[in-house]
Amino acid sequence: MQQLNEAQARAELLSVRDFIRYGASRFNEAGLFFGHGTDNPWDEAVQLVLAAVHLQGFNSPHVLDARLTDDEKIAVLALLRARIERRVPAAYLTGKAHFCGLEFNVDERVLVPRSPIAELIEAGFSPWLEQAPEYVLDLCTGSGCIGIACAYQFPDAEVVLSDISADALAVAASNIEAHGAGDRVACAQGDLFASVAGRCFDLIVSNPPYVDAEDLAAMPAEFHAEPEIGLGSGVDGLDFTRRLLAGAPDHLNDGGLLVVEVGNSALALEQAYPALDFQWVEFERGGHGVFVISREALVAGLAG
Repeated sequence: MQQLNEAQARAELLSVRDFIRYGASRFNEAGLFFGHGTDNPWDEAVQLVLAAVHLQGFNSPHVLDARLTDDEKIAVLALLRARIERRVPAAYLTGKAHFCGLEFNVDERVLVPRSPIAELIEAGFSPWLEQAPEYVLDLCTGSGCIGIACAYQFPDAEVVLSDISADALAVAASNIEAHGAGDRVACAQGDLFASVAGRCFDLIVSNPPYVDAEDLAAMPAEFHAEPEIGLGSGVDGLDFTRRLLAGAPDHLNDGGLLVVEVGNSALALEQAYPALDFQWVEFERGGHGVFVISREALVAGLAG
């Protein structure tokens, strides 16, 4: 039946807009989940249809009303079908994702960039960061999107992208090269702070694994297409964050800032560390569960 529907679509649909509408309808019909860069079937279809015809980012009315060749129709339908059948984030099918207005290479070796920390980066971590950092660490970097975006925001900073996964760092390295950032951004492999032993930073930013076991088991298929090492972190989601908090003071300069995303594990974190003065960020564009804390507040809270 699906092949028959696709044959009919090739015969009757003409424009980019036609195929976007068709894709959105099929996505709704299939009950897909959206949460890896888009939050609705229409925007997901836009992303895939434009990628299939090599027009990512060009969604003007002139483009939307342009007609497709038969070969282009075949390519579009194949990408829409893959999204439905494989239940993977669209970014894995296109190989690209956007973060802080920048394009990044992504594949199944890394999480799809989507952290609300992007809004903080664009604001220069104001009002918490009083001066531009000289040394920045992106811990659990994955694709490298957070650290590379920080390098754009702070053009004089030296940035380290750290991850335990060699596969993830291969993707991050490709993004360093794509952005021409090799003179100021470097990769370092190791668990937690092992990759930067003896080094201190003015700013440590981390989007670590923080999903608790119950939430991880209940996640839609699209999340299970991502590397589990980047998502799950024990029964309460805090296994990694506990180690991060314990080690961070030794790797922050005086006045240094720690910024960490813990998502739905925020309540568990506050209950586990009542003495820590977590500053929770309120985002204008949505998102939650990101805290900011200074080295001094972290040391005082851990001592208490």
